[in-house]
Amino acid sequence: MLENLKEEVCAANLGLVAKGVVIYTWGNVSGISDDRNYVVIKPSGVDYARMEPGDMVVVDLESGEIVEGHYKPSSDTPTHLELYRSFSDIGGVTHTHSSYAVAFAQAGRAIPALGTTHADYFYGEVPCTRALSAKEVAEGYETNTGRVIVETFTARDHVAVPGAVVRGHGPFTWGKDAAESVYHAVVLEEDAKMAMATLALNPNAALEPYVLDKHYMRKHGENAYYGQDL
Repeated sequence: MLENLKEEVCAANLGLVAKGVVIYTWGNVSGISDDRNYVVIKPSGVDYARMEPGDMVVVDLESGEIVEGHYKPSSDTPTHLELYRSFSDIGGVTHTHSSYAVAFAQAGRAIPALGTTHADYFYGEVPCTRALSAKEVAEGYETNTGRVIVETFTARDHVAVPGAVVRGHGPFTWGKDAAESVYHAVVLEEDAKMAMATLALNPNAALEPYVLDKHYMRKHGENAYYGQDL
């Protein structure tokens, strides 16, 4: 069942290791089926070094029930499901505990757009969610983690800013598929690293809005011209 998607999701998870944004069993990547009925996700607590496509777990988008798999799915599965239900145009979700992005999450700070590297991928700051309440943590913690991310994007464009940091927790990113969600996770970590160094040198650093506009739009706007026409 969904063998191609399992291959893609497994490769995306291993890509987190290759890019140095996860260690041990930290982090998880998922992808959604073309009919948007099923989500394929990394199994819980399985070491990346021995993970294979057949280890991926298939869950039902609406019920969250396991449809196929010999392992339990990631403990963060309800967060992924909530994002797919709310952002109907995304095809992949990634969660890591990468150091610099987590530092912003632990500080309760958004990752600011301070330079063109950030602007090439995120159209403005990457927001930090509010803290979850004691009740939200006690009752449906992982689902409420997804909901607080969605809440944060009530007045934001989740396509133009394909990620957020959850306060006290860490980053979640998304994209058109599992591979792109990993790409955004890697870029987000580098952005966070550069932002932290920049703020240490100049706490008042800022990027001119017209530079932000130019860099984002030349890659993603209606008249984008970055890259090749293939």
